Amino acid sequence: MTPIATSSQQWCRSEPVNLFEAVLLIAAAANPSTALVDLKQSELAMASLAQSVPTSGQAVDRLHTVLSEFHGTPADYETLDGSLMPAVLRSRHGLPILLSVTWLEVARRREIPAYGVGLPGHFVVAIGDPDGYHELVDPFGSGRRLRPHEVSRIVGRPVAQPDMRPWEPLEILQRILANIRAWAGRPDRLGTRRWALDYTLALPRHAVDVERQHAEVLAQLGGFREAAQGMEHYADLISPANSAAAEAAMRKARQFRAQLN
Repeated sequence: MTPIATSSQQWCRSEPVNLFEAVLLIAAAANPSTALVDLKQSELAMASLAQSVPTSGQAVDRLHTVLSEFHGTPADYETLDGSLMPAVLRSRHGLPILLSVTWLEVARRREIPAYGVGLPGHFVVAIGDPDGYHELVDPFGSGRRLRPHEVSRIVGRPVAQPDMRPWEPLEILQRILANIRAWAGRPDRLGTRRWALDYTLALPRHAVDVERQHAEVLAQLGGFREAAQGMEHYADLISPANSAAAEAAMRKARQFRAQLN
């Protein structure tokens, strides 16, 4: 693993998480050979976007002036680039959550209140005060304003108030990494799935099942000793709540250790 990737893992172990730095360092793990160039160019691109935001007008209109060219298409779900910030800044398209991070970062730099909203199967941005007036925009749809009924149409069901809560940077980062893990589910993408799991485990909080997934990927890559240790750790974590699943995990760990003989 590259020094940049290693430093990002250490850096993400505590909160608060700097979301923009985190997504850049994730991209560095995906493309270590171009990491330094990508980081520098991304910072310059983001600074340029923020500087181009008009100083007057309604907040949504000000942001839309410079971000309307950013959008997404179904094809963005088929590539890893759709989840990598440097590629999103270069191409101006990607997954909803990365496009939303772009809006959030530009808004932050211009001191415009904004927060991310993680909907089922989609991600949008609210501009304004979560406890007062705010407007929803869909960065995947070039930043178009969303009315409540349009949000319900996007997610395929009525949207309740809890669905509209602000997401913390750590939650956004967890979802980005989950998207990468899902994309990397094919056998020929195990290397990507491995580092995405590494990063997820390095976060201050993560779902316990990530421990199991990580151990299984290690075994698929031939790291049976580490896989057995990881599966045993997973068994210890879930044993108090699910003894049957813990025993199944221990059997799997013994199978991994048997591969060492």
